[in-house]
Amino acid sequence: MNNLTIGDMLLQGWPVLSILLVMSVFSITIIVDRVLAIRRARLNARAFIAKLIRIMNEEGVSRAVDFCAKYNKPVAVVAAEILAQPGKRAARDRALQHAMQSQVRDLETMVPVLGTVASTAPFVGLFGTVIGIIKAFASIAANTGGGPEVVAAGIAEALITTACGLVVAIPALAGYNYCIHQVEVLMGDVELAVYDLVESICGGEE
Repeated sequence: MNNLTIGDMLLQGWPVLSILLVMSVFSITIIVDRVLAIRRARLNARAFIAKLIRIMNEEGVSRAVDFCAKYNKPVAVVAAEILAQPGKRAARDRALQHAMQSQVRDLETMVPVLGTVASTAPFVGLFGTVIGIIKAFASIAANTGGGPEVVAAGIAEALITTACGLVVAIPALAGYNYCIHQVEVLMGDVELAVYDLVESICGGEE
């Protein structure tokens, strides 16, 4: 194999590369889905809560609940849970935290899989590297006195799987960090906004 091409390298490492390809497609699908979900969830939380408080004070709680029902957004869902919760501040605070956790869980659906892909893909590539090196040494043993072409295929397989493992892991890690950060920012804004709603309802209650 004097003229080793990229195609030859891919062919040599296809069992491991096929696994990495599946992992890559899976992680990209999750990244696209979660980025779109986070974008759909965005809403100016402060402006929404300000309008909601005005509706509640002028038209009553039932109209405020109806207003929340028009928006399939985290801030609207959390606000509706608070409005529907009877009792004093402690009960409404519990409703707030429960609703917040539920929304975070929905937004982070499948995101942990990205972390798994990011952490395991390099090891899958390393597994291919080990196989390639084993083949290279086997070729040396079987062809005593042969030139570099004897081990070229095994070394090529070792290098290509390592590189592909990193190519799969890096976008998955970036996507994981991006999604987690965006959810934290989004829900942080929601929590700050709905706190004003709790204050408006409960006032100085303990």
